[in-house]
Formats: sequence, structure tokens, C-alpha cells
Amino acid sequence: MAIALLPNSRTEPDGSVVLRVLSYNIRSMRDDTHALARVIKACAPDLVLIQEAPRFFRWHKKLARLARASDLVVLAGGATASGPALLCNLRATVERTEDILLPLTPGLHRRGLSTAVVRFGAVRLGVVGCHLSLDDAERYEQGGMFLDRIAALGVPHVIAGGDLNEEPDGPTFRRIAAQLQDCRAVAPWGGEETWTPTDPHQRIDAIFATEGIEVLGCGVPYGHPGVTDADLRAATDHLPVLAAVRIPARPGQADG
Repeated sequence: MAIALLPNSRTEPDGSVVLRVLSYNIRSMRDDTHALARVIKACAPDLVLIQEAPRFFRWHKKLARLARASDLVVLAGGATASGPALLCNLRATVERTEDILLPLTPGLHRRGLSTAVVRFGAVRLGVVGCHLSLDDAERYEQGGMFLDRIAALGVPHVIAGGDLNEEPDGPTFRRIAAQLQDCRAVAPWGGEETWTPTDPHQRIDAIFATEGIEVLGCGVPYGHPGVTDADLRAATDHLPVLAAVRIPARPGQADG
């Protein structure tokens, strides 16, 4: 189905930038990696928040191969963050990155955060990717750690998100959305539910933005040029979330 196009990435005359951000659970690249790369490349993102990146034998080589096929580079994460990873295009200038392992609950999967501070022209931007627990109590605690890490980056603007394993009416999702803009709720675009591709019935993947970032549209990129339903079904067991945002060059700077 045809949908209105999201704006292309660009730098505005006043120094603000329009960026495209993608969040995608790629299930350790166990599915059709060619379809996966086609979907990512067609969305033309400046930043990608990956969940379930490869974590074992030759994991970095696999992630780098996906980035290259998508016209991107690996920014941070992967096995060193226990799954979350960040990709970016060559517009980004990297200031710093940090991969963080969250406290391990015995019997549960180890979780982590992948973080970076990057610059796009005059814009300085924090980025945080997550994949929260399946356990309700642990997930709520991890949601607080996610927010704490965003605050600790020390930058005026942050884009964050990933696979929350919870829908918007859940306590962890609501905890995060109380402090950040839920981009889909602010500017709905495309589809809503992200799990599963063959029977989408839950919105458990999300992109968030700090105040001061203008959200131009966010959702599953059904009908986006180059994104086919067949590729969305074949690529992985989640649907991607694509957002377009406008970020001012300085705190409080008005957009042109």
C-alpha cells in the first residue's frame, strides 16, 4: 500500500538536521540476510538501532557484512553489549561509544545497552539502543537503567529505543514514555504493530526522542519505496520501525 514519504535526510540552512532512524530486531541474522539488507538499505537510515545482533563465532564480521550491504558502518555494540548494536552512515562523526552490560539475573538472558555520541554537522546527538527483558520485574528495572544512561550521556538531544518486549500500556513502556517522546505516538506514520511480520498484533519495538527533537513521522515502513512485504516477512521475526526527526543545532534553537 502507498504511504506518504518521510522526508529525506538533510541539513537545513539554520544548521538543524533531518535524520532517519531505524530500529530493527534482526534475530541474530538467522533468516534471509539479503532481504534484511534490502529493507535496511531501502529505508536509507542515518542511524540503525539493532537488536539481537550476532553474538558468537565471527559475530563482528557478520554484523559488518550486513552494514556494508546496507551502505552503513558498524558504530557500536553487538556481542560486547549482549545483542544491541548501532549502525550509522558516513554523515556521522563519532565522538565516543560505550557498550554496557546490565546486571545479570540468574537464569535469565544477559542484557545490555549500546550507546554513542555522534555529530551530524552542528548537531550533537546521543544514541542508545536496548533490548529489554522478557521478565516483568527485570524489564522494569532495566527501563530505569535505560533512562539513567540517556541522562548520563550529557548531551542535549538523544534518540533511543529498541525492542522493549512490552506494549505501550505496560509499566516499563509507560515509564520510558513519561520522560521521552514516543515517536510513533507523537507522529504516526506507516504501520503500528511490530510483532510478528506474518501476524502483526503487538507494538513492542519503539523509537524515543528527548524533548526539543521534532518528530516528523514514525512507524513500520509498509509501502516505502524499495520495501516489499515479501522482504519484511523473510528478513526476521520483527517488523522494523522507521522514524524521521528534525534536531536543532543548539538547545533551544528554532527550526527554520
